[in-house]
Amino acid sequence: MFKKIMFSGYSLLFIIITSLIVPGTAWAVTNGNITQVESFIKSIITALTGIAGLVATAFFVIGGFKYITSSGNPHNLEHAKRTIVFSALGLAIAIGAFVLSNIVASLASSAFGG
Repeated sequence: MFKKIMFSGYSLLFIIITSLIVPGTAWAVTNGNITQVESFIKSIITALTGIAGLVATAFFVIGGFKYITSSGNPHNLEHAKRTIVFSALGLAIAIGAFVLSNIVASLASSAFGG
């Protein structure tokens, strides 16, 4: 024998609140302004790449200064060389990231009709 399922007051309240909270179907906006988002992301990438380039350049200068002032001490000379190599590597990575992000942005804008 089947028992009748009765809704209590809490069940009914839960259903009403859930139906108000859960959003309906989200339709894609066809005339949205995607260029604002694209320019915002490009400006963030440009700023971060510029900061990374400045930091790498500063470490390159610091490494050069340490290299000049090492006075033939092998430990200081090796430390200065590592600083110069790692700062050059960081600068190359920053430039590569900037170029790669511009390539991806241009491909994405052409793919999405920008």
